[in-house]
Amino acid sequence: MTRLVSIAHPRITALLLGSAAVVALIGGAVQAAAIEAGTMDPITITVSNTGCSPASVSVAPGKTVFKIKNDSQRRLEWEILKGVMVVEERENIAPGFVQTLTTTLDPGDYQMTCGLLSNPKGILKVAVSDAPIAPPSPMDLVGPIAQYKVYVTSEVTALVDKTRIFVAAIKAGNLEEAKAAYAPARLHYERIEPVAELFSDLDTAIDVREDDFEKKAADPAFTGFHRIEKAIFADGTTKGLDVLADKLMSDVLDLQKRVDGLVITPKAMVGGAAGLVEEVAATKISGEEDRYSRTDLWDFSANIDGAQKIVDLLRPLVEKQDPALDARVRENFAKVDAVLAKYKVGTTGFESYEKLTEQDRNGLKGPVTTLAEDLSTLRGTLGIN
Repeated sequence: MTRLVSIAHPRITALLLGSAAVVALIGGAVQAAAIEAGTMDPITITVSNTGCSPASVSVAPGKTVFKIKNDSQRRLEWEILKGVMVVEERENIAPGFVQTLTTTLDPGDYQMTCGLLSNPKGILKVAVSDAPIAPPSPMDLVGPIAQYKVYVTSEVTALVDKTRIFVAAIKAGNLEEAKAAYAPARLHYERIEPVAELFSDLDTAIDVREDDFEKKAADPAFTGFHRIEKAIFADGTTKGLDVLADKLMSDVLDLQKRVDGLVITPKAMVGGAAGLVEEVAATKISGEEDRYSRTDLWDFSANIDGAQKIVDLLRPLVEKQDPALDARVRENFAKVDAVLAKYKVGTTGFESYEKLTEQDRNGLKGPVTTLAEDLSTLRGTLGIN
């Protein structure tokens, strides 16, 4: 916020004030000409010693031109406020002068300053338009994608750390520690599955299931978390797993290296939110993923966490494009979280999936399916094809 600086020499003061007035006049004249050349009708706000006139203004969303006339006896600044934040302002309007402000406002309720701080603030309402809103530009997605890359990188680092603990327990022959470390390591993979799946060779090596092989669990090409899961939970042993454990560690480190150099596209990020939840609804609720460890609820929760992160980063864009969709998605995430919370054990764990009844599973399937359907419209809502 600019403040006037006191200048001792009266001639210099007069020259500067005169220059400021000339600049203000030129700027006002240019803006006035622009208004005259267009179809916009400016909204005139007169500020006196006691307040604004009119004190309440309603405008349509989009570009609006304000003409602020200073009818008070002092220089003043005129501001549009959203809460405590200054959205727009015109500073140093001399008594008797008019300044023009052109701005683009989103729907919502704002306030206007009206001269002295003791004067009542004016009300500015920007209505919701029925006209379709243009989808966000690629530049609008730069920030969310950059933040998502930070999230993915952080999760891969955690995956490496937790996998190292898992592998160490296996190689030490500590069966119970290996069982306890299985789900905490996998959840970091499940949170970033849309990105991890971009590398099909590593996804196959790390997360493949025995159903994809002719010889099922006996196939020598069957590796990764689920191959070790069968050995430690179903066969009850860590013997002979050193090579598989080393390969898992090597594959996870390779994933970290590739993610470091990865450029995440809008399509991968936005589509990933729906993909994570659709997978839960389509295949995971049946309990086929973690059939030996019964740690399925850890995976569900991680998938929902990953989808929620994407939606949170995109929320300002979704809220602008389709407020109703944003509200539904918020509500459905809350419902899914509430169902999962019923099965929490401790601060991070979950009940064994085999303890859930058919009714329990159906109670989870309903809100997950509804959430997946809404998230499937995100790409269209944001114009990402």
